This record gives sequence, C-alpha cells and structure tokens, in this order.
Amino acid sequence: MASPASANQPPHLRPPPPPGSSPFQGLFHSQAHPQAQPQVHSPFQIQMGSQSQVGLLGSSSPSFSTPGLSGGPKRLPQKPPARPPASISAAASPIIKAADITAAARRKKRRLPEKQLPDRVAALLPESALYTQLLEFEARVDAALARKKIDIQEALRSPPSMQRTLRIYVFNTFANQTRMNPEPMEPPSWSLKIVGRILEDGADPDPAGVLPKPNPLYPKFSSFFRRVTIGLDPSLYPENPTIVWEQARSPVPQEGFEVKRRGDKEFTASIRLEMNYNPEKFRLSPPLMEVLGIEVDTRARIIAGIWQYVKAKKLQSTTDSSYFACDPPLKKIFGEDKMKFAMVSQKISHHLYPPQPIHVEHKIRLSGNGAVGNACYDVLVDVPFPLHKEMSAFLANTEKHRDIEACDEVICASIKKIHEHRRRRAFFLGFSQSPVEFINTLIASQSRDLKLVAGEASRNAERERRSDFYNQPWVEDAVIRYLNRKPAAGSDAPGST
Repeated sequence: MASPASANQPPHLRPPPPPGSSPFQGLFHSQAHPQAQPQVHSPFQIQMGSQSQVGLLGSSSPSFSTPGLSGGPKRLPQKPPARPPASISAAASPIIKAADITAAARRKKRRLPEKQLPDRVAALLPESALYTQLLEFEARVDAALARKKIDIQEALRSPPSMQRTLRIYVFNTFANQTRMNPEPMEPPSWSLKIVGRILEDGADPDPAGVLPKPNPLYPKFSSFFRRVTIGLDPSLYPENPTIVWEQARSPVPQEGFEVKRRGDKEFTASIRLEMNYNPEKFRLSPPLMEVLGIEVDTRARIIAGIWQYVKAKKLQSTTDSSYFACDPPLKKIFGEDKMKFAMVSQKISHHLYPPQPIHVEHKIRLSGNGAVGNACYDVLVDVPFPLHKEMSAFLANTEKHRDIEACDEVICASIKKIHEHRRRRAFFLGFSQSPVEFINTLIASQSRDLKLVAGEASRNAERERRSDFYNQPWVEDAVIRYLNRKPAAGSDAPGST
C-alpha cells in the first residue's frame, strides 16, 4: 500500500514499476507492457493470480485525468489534474467481473484431463494404479469400437448382397358364385392375389403345398418391384381395366398384392412385374452380351468385365496405358480401332437397356375348392446379408451410449472432488509445517493481488520521495508529451492567460 506522503502526489507524477520506463505509458502508447511480478506460491494463488493479471491489463497502473478526455470538471491553470470522482469499488467492479471470466478460462485451459488423476494424487494413493490401468484398457476398447464402427459404416455404404430365389405365387379366390349358390345373399366376387417368398438353400420350399410364412430377415415382397401392372378384361370391366402399383407412390413395403372385384365370369388376367434393382441393372445388347457372356448386370460390373476382357486379351497399349486396342468383338461395340478407358462408360450407354419385365397370365377360375389356379414362378434376386439390419441397429442404438455417458459424468464428478480435496490438503499441510511463514506468504500474496486489482501495484512510494527520481532522462520528454496532449483551446491551453 502507498504511504501518506506518496498518496498526496499528483497522479501525473507517479512513477512506473520498472526503472527506465515512462510512467505515462498507459497514456502515450496503445499497449502497456507490465513487468511480471515475482510470485509466491500459495493455495489461493490460482484464483487471485488470474484476477491480478486482469487488473494489470484492464487498468494501467498510473491513472490520469485530463480535461476533455476523462469527462471530469475542467482544471484551472494553476491546479494539477485530479482523479475522476469515482469510487474504488465502482471502478473495480467490472475489473473483478472480467477477472472471474478470465480466471475461469485459464483454469479450463490448465485443467488436467477430467478422467485422469494428477501425479500428486497418484503418489499419495498407491491404489490409484489400478484406476490408471482401467483408463488405459478403456482407451484401447474405445479405439477398437471406433475402428469397428468405421468398418460397419463403410460396409453399409456399399452393402454386400447375395443371390436368392424369389418364388412368386399367383392364385385367386372367389365367393358367392351363382354356380355353387343359386341364390347368394351377397353379389358374387373374386380376389386375385400375388405373393412372394424367399427360398432358403437346402430347404423344401413347399413341403405341404401351403404358402410358407415370410422370413423377417429378408425384405418384403413389394420391395423387389418398381411397378406392378394388372390388366383385366376390358369388356367385363370397362371402367377400370388396368391397375397400376408404383413403389414411388407406396413406399411402405408389403408382403403381396390383392385385387378384388365383383363378377361371376371367368377370364384371363395379365400381370406385368418390373423389377427394382439396387444398384440399378441393365440388359446388355447382343454384341456386348457376346463379349461378356452375361445378360443383365450393373454398370460397374459391366465396365469391370470389359477391363478383365482387355487384360485377358492383352489389348492394353504399351506406349499409353490409358488406351487399349479393339479387337473385332470390341469394334462391334465401340466402332473404333483404339479406345480410351475413360470413354468406356460413355460408349457403352448405347448398349444398355432396361431389363425386360416379367409377364404372367393367370386364368381367373370361379369354381373349385379354396384357392384355384395356383401357379409358382421363380426369379433370382439380390438380398442383403441378414446382418445388415443388425449392423444398422447397432449404429443407431443410443441407449448404451447414454449409459456410458452417465458413468463418465459420475467419474468426472469424483475426479473433481479428488482435485478439491488435494488442494485443501496442500493448504492445511503447508499451514501445519510452518504456520508463521505460511500466513506471511499468504498475506503478501493477497496484498499484492489487491494492489493489482486497484491499479496501484506498480507504485513505489519510497522512490517517489527522492529527488533523483525526477531527474531521470525520461521526465522532461514525458512532461512535454503530457502537455501537448492537452486540448489547445480556452484557458486550458499551455501558456494562456
């Protein structure tokens, strides 16, 4: 704290902290460079040290009040400028508030990992080595899980598939027909049903001639088709002879289709099934089919097949590997003697067509027992692996993550308590070892911090009392700069009367 003799000194003559620097650095320069003060370690130095730094940066140590700049009353020519009439508590309030924010930021920056014990605690508790081993094991498990999740995500982006046989059942039922009941209570009707099931390898698909139950591991029947068109006899049903189902309009998958109409006359219904391939498949032209030996496949596999053909026939150019020569079969496809690999995808577009739909004709029979006209058709389809759904569910499951996060929060709270108890232990242990020295160090640290907050820590009252202090080389230049910064108007101008 400043002595009474130095307290009466004018503020514009107060010295800076280090010798050789100007006391008007905060007034004449945009940035101040305070010299770091020697620090004495104490249990409260973590919080007050941060506030002290804010005090140094938030308010310059010498405080000046000049007319026109500070907003205070104008000074008479014969009187020195005075401090603005503001209380210390009001001026220090925003500084302390800023100090709390900065101190919190510094503590967060310097904080150890939340789940890791500090070395001092580990030295005090030998049992903490088990906890450290658990942390290392947890890190290895987390790394392994992260790798597996990445692998699963990559697998889901291009899901592998396997070929299975889709058996399509087409049959119809009827009710209240006049042939069996001359006086029916309700009008006669019939229902056309189209149902499909994925056949398992090595299993009897239809042991008793009944429709098997759907397997939940495979996609539903409607997901294999893009469009289904059913045509009725226009002479019997002139209002709506064509029924169309499109997957784009009905995204919910179904296990089958059913068309129900009134009528007592037999006829033949036509069914047109357009397959839904994912990824999209194409039908090859005869020249391309002759080269690759396949009828329907995806664009990527067709391009890969051409590449394998070029490698097998050794048609790649030796001078420029991006080109290959076209033999007679390839010349029928591309129409050139030399072809660039980058142009293959574009050139084969003229040889790819939509796959041919499946045409089925079914006789609507209105006599017999139960389902009549039962017919089966087998189609090869691509189905995802059964684990595909389980992998997707594993990535979407968040309940386990919530349990892990709850356990982590409990562990972090316990670690914070351990840090607090360690600080308390250090405080009381230092006091028990040397009470007098500990109290003196604590008081000195608190006094220095309070001076920094009040903006008076850089003053040296003893040096201000000496005349040698005002004979230093910087004093004359500082006084001239101070007077030149004053507004040159009215009675406040230097030398005005």
